[in-house]
Amino acid sequence: MSTRPDAALRTYAVRTLGCQMNVHDSEHMAGLLEAAGYVAAPAEDAARWEADVVVLNTCAVRENASTRLYGNLGQLASIKAARPGMQIAVGGCLAQKDRGQIVERAPWVDVVFGTHNLDVLPALLERARHNQAAQVEIAESLQVFPSTLPTRRESAYAGWVSISVGCNNTCTFCIVPSLRGKERDRRPGEILAEVEALVAAGAVEVTLLGQNVNTYGVGFGDRGAFASLLREVGAVEGIERVRFTSPHPAAFTSDVIAAMAQTPTVMPQLHMPLQSGSDRVLRAMRRSYRSARFLAILEEVRESIPEAAITTDIIVGFPGETEEDFEQTLRVVEEARFSSAFTFQYSPRPGTPAVDLPDPVPANVVTERYDRLVALQERISAQENARQVGRTLEVLVSEGEGRKDGATRRLSGRAPDNRLVHLSLPPHAQGGRPGDPDVPRPGDVVTVEITHSAPHHLVADSGLTGGTYEVRRTRSGQAWQERTSGGHDHGPATAPGGAVLLPVPTLRG
Repeated sequence: MSTRPDAALRTYAVRTLGCQMNVHDSEHMAGLLEAAGYVAAPAEDAARWEADVVVLNTCAVRENASTRLYGNLGQLASIKAARPGMQIAVGGCLAQKDRGQIVERAPWVDVVFGTHNLDVLPALLERARHNQAAQVEIAESLQVFPSTLPTRRESAYAGWVSISVGCNNTCTFCIVPSLRGKERDRRPGEILAEVEALVAAGAVEVTLLGQNVNTYGVGFGDRGAFASLLREVGAVEGIERVRFTSPHPAAFTSDVIAAMAQTPTVMPQLHMPLQSGSDRVLRAMRRSYRSARFLAILEEVRESIPEAAITTDIIVGFPGETEEDFEQTLRVVEEARFSSAFTFQYSPRPGTPAVDLPDPVPANVVTERYDRLVALQERISAQENARQVGRTLEVLVSEGEGRKDGATRRLSGRAPDNRLVHLSLPPHAQGGRPGDPDVPRPGDVVTVEITHSAPHHLVADSGLTGGTYEVRRTRSGQAWQERTSGGHDHGPATAPGGAVLLPVPTLRG
């Protein structure tokens, strides 16, 4: 039931800047707004910022985060001036960090709220409207665990599940602990209840989220909790794919590798941040592992899960990084054989210990090193993807993955190891509609043979030539079809605009 005092339905749009945790937080923000009586703006209106309420969920990790925020707010100023009654809200990590400065720099902003109090968004919007004044409310510690909030899931077939919030590490380059707070773990029963609710709504894939997902259990004194949780989530009836992100190398243990290898629904994929291959730089970063330990973990993973695809994060140009340090990073990257890597040029973040470190690396040197690293990883990615040619894989068809799908007449999805796959339909199925026997829907699974590759994706044209092509209809595909066609008898609850509105899960009995 709406808590809004007026009967008019106001539209909203949430724009996410940042990581998977922010994406999931945005789903909570959308759920809160819908529970308060707002409706999602149509996608084309949201893309043009044409909504009664626009929420920017911000990131503070990179140096350009502030530039992106104020650039977006600059665009919104003229839109708001031409749209009486429109409201603008800013949340997330940059809001937690900058607080009242946002309204000082952009006085047309109506609401600023932080990472610890997502639940106040609807009330702040109402207060700002009633008082005709900006409302800034930043909590210093978590007020309500986000998982207890209503959630508007964007996907019918896959969902994020937060198992913890916050971080206990002190990496010198990272501002997250000061913005997200100390790690707080959810109880296993709560997590399993949310997974079961997702499955009941049609999902076949879940991704477990945490700033350091594999330290789960510290809060209640169980060091083996994460491995146990992987096994329990993987055993939930109806789940086909379980992923997690991001683990910390210092806390990565053999029991987790065993759980990955022995639980068929846990996917052969691992994203584990390296950050640097130089032990001297790792010490300066306060990363409590060394390159030999990192490579040993990868070796153990590949011994247990030979087909595992491993991805990473790497920072170039950390203060004091020498050419020898950088060469060590290149050496580790060459040996690690990552399927892909997220590479970053170091940017100083006020509020982090690293901002005061001496010996900054000249910008031109950072750029030159960065280009060398990218070139190396592109070569390795191309080689690793080429090894997939000829393999038969099950691809979970997704929405919005392939930007050129319309031109190439392909669909896109993810292999078990999370590689992006573009697949062709058989000639007789081209031009067909989702729901036709050989036309998969998002959420359906297609078995295909990989025919060629590129550094960032695989291509499966086997269906074009009479080769391997088999569609398996899934509950998720049915949920997607009912969501988009307005099915209402036995599908999942759908929110205006098409996303799945998932109620707050109850504890398992």
